[in-house]
Amino acid sequence: MLKPVAQYLSLVAFSHSIFALPFALQGAWLAADGMPEWVDLCWIVLAAVSARTAAMAFNRLVDRHLDARNPRTQERELPAGRLSVGSVRALVVAASALFMAAAWALNPLAGKLSPAVLAVLLGYSYFKRFSALAHLVLGLALALAPLGAWIAVRGTLEGDLAPILWLAAAVWTWVAGFDVIYSCQDVTFDKDHGLHSIPARWGVARALWISRVLHGITVVCLMRFCISAELGPIYWAFVALAAGLLAYEQWIVRADDLSRVDRAFFTLNGWVGVALFIGLVLDMGLDWGMGESA
Repeated sequence: MLKPVAQYLSLVAFSHSIFALPFALQGAWLAADGMPEWVDLCWIVLAAVSARTAAMAFNRLVDRHLDARNPRTQERELPAGRLSVGSVRALVVAASALFMAAAWALNPLAGKLSPAVLAVLLGYSYFKRFSALAHLVLGLALALAPLGAWIAVRGTLEGDLAPILWLAAAVWTWVAGFDVIYSCQDVTFDKDHGLHSIPARWGVARALWISRVLHGITVVCLMRFCISAELGPIYWAFVALAAGLLAYEQWIVRADDLSRVDRAFFTLNGWVGVALFIGLVLDMGLDWGMGESA
């Protein structure tokens, strides 16, 4: 019984939830000016995980024929035949329904916006077929996590949106930057099969420089977030730590040596999100009581 569950978790790369979830939690903490109510927090986590599950399962469905031809992805669950197309379609429908239900459980505005969010999350899967800017679309999809969590707690778009928009912009450029690095592995395959990416269009060396620029913008956005949210020295210290992790990520990946892409993509980026969330919680104070809804 556990084996099929493990295969579905592998299909959607469940462990990669570590990328977006800490930023969703930051959005919730910021909106509540501390820890949100437990009920809201549980719905937010459920919404974030189910939305990502729907997006990843849909991406695997759309790309299954390409994955079967790519030596790097041939052993994924669908091309390898470990999961059926029908079961993955059912997963997409179930996860999408769960996401929208969680959004409506939070508040009417979140519920009304949930179909648009799903459109972005699912639409990304087609973008690389006609534009090298697909990395930015993926970044936008994950940038919706903190903004969505903010709306989940506040139930409105009124008030000072500058802090949450700066945080969303940081996520946008951060994700786009590391996705450019990740796609460097598939330059030859993408060119041969008419797929679009920054590395396929401009080459690996230039793509890595574009990634560095994007991550530089990420750090600037995080600094602007600190200023607009009036955060203290603790969060600034964690921003410096995140900047150091991004710098190290860029340093270990070279145009002539992509052997450490997985380390840069999975390990370092996972720590960026976790570190920044810990920094925000510490900076705003360790209040683990029941927060007040704004």
